[in-house]
Amino acid sequence: MTDPDRGSKPPSEGASTGRRKGGGSRRRGKARKGTPNHSGVAVSALEAVAIEPQASRHPDLDAPEGPVRKRKRRRRSRSPEASSAVMQSVSPALPSRPVAAGAAAPPGDVKPGKKRRRNRGGRGPQGRPLAPAAPVQAAKSAAAPVSPPSGHNIHHAQGARRGASANERFRPQSGAEPWPDDLYAALDLGTNNCRLLIAQPTRPGQFRVVDAFSRIVRLGEGLGSQGRLSAEAMDRAVDALKVCAAKLSGRDIRRMRLIATEACRSAENGEEFLSRVLVETGLELEIINRETEARLAVSGCSSLVGREARSVVLFDIGGGSSEIAVISIGENRSSRLANHITHWTSLPVGVVTLSERHGGQHVTPEIFEAMTREVEGMLARFDCPPLTDNSGRPPEDFHLIGTSGTVTTLAGVHLDLPRYDRRKVDGLWLSDDEVSAMQAKLLSWDFAGRAANPCIGPDRADLVLAGCAILEAIRRRWPSNRMRVADRGLREGLLTDMMADDGVWRRNRRRPPYDRER
Repeated sequence: MTDPDRGSKPPSEGASTGRRKGGGSRRRGKARKGTPNHSGVAVSALEAVAIEPQASRHPDLDAPEGPVRKRKRRRRSRSPEASSAVMQSVSPALPSRPVAAGAAAPPGDVKPGKKRRRNRGGRGPQGRPLAPAAPVQAAKSAAAPVSPPSGHNIHHAQGARRGASANERFRPQSGAEPWPDDLYAALDLGTNNCRLLIAQPTRPGQFRVVDAFSRIVRLGEGLGSQGRLSAEAMDRAVDALKVCAAKLSGRDIRRMRLIATEACRSAENGEEFLSRVLVETGLELEIINRETEARLAVSGCSSLVGREARSVVLFDIGGGSSEIAVISIGENRSSRLANHITHWTSLPVGVVTLSERHGGQHVTPEIFEAMTREVEGMLARFDCPPLTDNSGRPPEDFHLIGTSGTVTTLAGVHLDLPRYDRRKVDGLWLSDDEVSAMQAKLLSWDFAGRAANPCIGPDRADLVLAGCAILEAIRRRWPSNRMRVADRGLREGLLTDMMADDGVWRRNRRRPPYDRER
């Protein structure tokens, strides 16, 4: 049969129509109250819901005669037995309603159990408001009021909604203290940089960065020749620390750890400077030793060591010192990679001290080789067994991990980035040939060429080749076919250790009661 407006009509019977014997349809349409039963028997409101054609839901397309009465909201809860009884009672064939010209024909029957699409916007298809919420739902809402987050918790609530499904199975069970809104802070005041990281724990071993700050302060400028922190360098560091203090004071921090490294560790007036920082900023920094610094660097990069690795040399080229850790991983890998450190050392040389001794602006191949040999001499005093196989070549399950501005700069130059992008650099693998090519390229540029590169800039143009010399000495001591770049370090290690100590990633475990620190 053919309809002049709609084309061919579907067959009235068959598998595609879903009709029952006797012409009854499985469709659950809606009807207005008072719909007559064509068999001469009065039909209840529940039965009328099941027999009205679909076209009557659109009054602007189908204009029935007589006054239009208010629709009754369909009941959602109906047992299968009740639905079957209603459908059986109205199964006799009904005369079809005429469809107005140009109006849409009633859609075909659908399979049992299919529900019409709910409108969650609070209004019906034609803009009419839906019925108010049921009293039971209102009671539930009143029983569990939800107060909107205030202040800094607004950001965390939004992040929790976005990642609630992914992190739900890592939440503590009933009786455990909730942790998703807890914030942790880590500050690293180094010889060259001042860095702050505020984060929130998420999945086991991971966290979400809430706020971050980094500024080159060159606190160790002139330290190698004078043995003291200069007044200008201390002023730059205090200004950066005031910014960090403002970021911390505006948030409710559960735990924080603020550290200072080589510059304050070796300077004669290091303690005096930290006393000034406490007075002017309210931040109390602790000076950590070299072993702690090496372990924190390993903790911060633990997620970049794959399961296939059996030995790793991780190095952190800083401004005033360089930490190196030799890691040997057996069959039973610990959750803390720092537990697998077999040997470590801290070289009293960094990019700032080395460039000041040899000159960082105009570096010739001869100067570069002199810097490399100086670092090689320091490594020669490090008692560590070689990490090679029987043939003298590096094994396949061994690689280097570099966490410093030097290796991230090499990665950015290698990728030819128009501007530095941490997402593309962190975790990048570089082959041994690619590292050599990048070092040769940087050595061929003059100071202006290095400063013009967007991944180097004028602040690092006089330091990057000194870092490459330290890297070259490490590569000569521990040859490797590949190196992984890590744009992370002490801050990430501090956060990982604090969260692990609190047990935020352990299920069904109650954390120790810490007083919130400001």
